Amino acid sequence: MRKVRLAILASGRGSNAVALIKATQQENFPAEVVLVLSDNRNAPVLEKARSLGVKAIWLDPGPKCTFLIPEVEKRWVEVLREHNVDYILLAGFMRVLKKTILDAFAGRILNIHPALLPSFKGLDAQRQAWEYGVKYSGATVHFVDDSLDSGPIILQEPVKVEDDDTPESLAARILEAEHRIYPEAVRLLAQGRLRIERRRVRILKEKHGG
Repeated sequence: MRKVRLAILASGRGSNAVALIKATQQENFPAEVVLVLSDNRNAPVLEKARSLGVKAIWLDPGPKCTFLIPEVEKRWVEVLREHNVDYILLAGFMRVLKKTILDAFAGRILNIHPALLPSFKGLDAQRQAWEYGVKYSGATVHFVDDSLDSGPIILQEPVKVEDDDTPESLAARILEAEHRIYPEAVRLLAQGRLRIERRRVRILKEKHGG
């Protein structure tokens, strides 16, 4: 059976990308990471991916700091299609995706966010949660749509905020949760077990036997 082909978009150190690649390289995992793309020429994720046997490419992000202009997105889509990518996984990708990519991969882009959405959207979510004084924060895997951190939620894992936490210590524990739930969400996706019903994502039972 053909494995689902994945591309990871990342901008930084690549801890979630590494966790995803290692998970997909386990025996019987139904998907494989075939490509890592970065908008940052010096991103550590590029060499980390290559060390794990995955093709990793820097692509010119164009003139804007927070998003890819349409002409640039078109080139990114061309590269993704050249590699026969089925789904895109965002893993610390620091640009907002716009219409060209969203239309080309509609319903086929996932993201990981370091908070229990819909709370604490946007950047530095761990510090947002810590400063707000919540007792629990966590991690969320969701589908990507044209709004910020607002697509249908696939999986979440809560993380308790301890009295002696700092934003950094909280972020470290949330990252551990991210590394657990992102590969699991990808596994469910590759098995065809996710169904979007309005805003809800229903997880179908696993089929056994022939």
